Amino acid sequence: MAIDSPLRPNLTISGQPMSTPLRDVRALSRQMVGHFVENVVPCGTLPGEAIYGDITTITRVCLELAASMLDGQNIPEKVEKLEEAAAGWAREGVPIDAIHDAIHAGFKMGVDLVVSKLTAKDFDTFVDSSKTNIEILHTLTSAISRAYFRELRAVVSEHHTAVHTLTSALLGGRPTSTMARECGVAIAESYVVLAVSIPRHRDEHNPALDTQVVARRKLRRTQAELAARCGGSALSLLSIDGGTILLPAGQHSDEELDELVAGLSRAAQVGITAALVESVPDQIPGAVDQAHELLDMVHRLHCVTGLYRFDELALEYQLTRPGPGREYLGAVLTPLDEHTELLETLQLHIANNLNRQRTARALHVHTNTVDYRLKRIGQLTGFDPSQPSGLWYLRSALIARSYHPTDAASRQVG
Repeated sequence: MAIDSPLRPNLTISGQPMSTPLRDVRALSRQMVGHFVENVVPCGTLPGEAIYGDITTITRVCLELAASMLDGQNIPEKVEKLEEAAAGWAREGVPIDAIHDAIHAGFKMGVDLVVSKLTAKDFDTFVDSSKTNIEILHTLTSAISRAYFRELRAVVSEHHTAVHTLTSALLGGRPTSTMARECGVAIAESYVVLAVSIPRHRDEHNPALDTQVVARRKLRRTQAELAARCGGSALSLLSIDGGTILLPAGQHSDEELDELVAGLSRAAQVGITAALVESVPDQIPGAVDQAHELLDMVHRLHCVTGLYRFDELALEYQLTRPGPGREYLGAVLTPLDEHTELLETLQLHIANNLNRQRTARALHVHTNTVDYRLKRIGQLTGFDPSQPSGLWYLRSALIARSYHPTDAASRQVG
């Protein structure tokens, strides 16, 4: 990146150019690097080839750049050279804090050298040089930060693309060993497959806001929380309304998985629902289908948000499979089609764990009204909800009915 610096008069101290103490860049750079190793903590932790190669080289470039700016010369070539070096450090993993600490330590040493022969007659020059010194430091730190950010963004994008490709291959049942080596991700022996549903944020309903921006910010918060909790072990394909996450099995306890979904909900600021199935790598496509079928069932049953496991809902899952059993159970509630208040009472009564008081409060009716409606349900369907066997059939009928074509159509219309 070319930077034009306006030509300014040479700055002098005691009749000599202010840049004079910086002219022997080779000797001075070695002296500064020795100081960095002894006094700048991040630099002392770097390998020798980085210290006496990259750090020494960049110190020399910075000294040349500072001397040029003190002499009032244009400096675009040196800035470009500095950015090229910084991009290389970013690729090699040299911490940016080590570079900035070295820059500031070297800058202090350089200023000490420049003003060492300062006299009272040089006061005006000192004022002018202070402004120039601030400009020099700004130029150095900006060039390095800009190059680091640009390079790291490219590296992250490349890694993200590779991981995205690997995740797609696992979900699609394609060979993954070569892709895994290329993106540095080890394939686990088995995976926890999470089917995830992310509802709309309240601000996505606000017509005064850009709903796409709101949705993307919600997704970024979710992805950031997933990365913070699971690091690079999580493989995910997520959109603004959900998707699939793969986690190495055994890496997280059941409690940690529950907390993971709760943490994602807090980050997204919406109630996230997830369904879990475990699978070996070559059976992941089938496990993904099963997890999303389970998630769909959870939504149809109006379950609260959170994490659901297959073994917790195996009976409900089986009841929703196509066949004569589902058709029979779905028809059990047909007599209630003309009595919507009875169907609503049954759903709420079961959802409230058969608590008559809570059901009555939810319906804004007296408990006697709840008792009467439950009795009418038994008369119309032939299954008494006050008896365990009758309640079991009615609950099973509600589950099967959630997949009944007529019921699905009514939900879509509503």
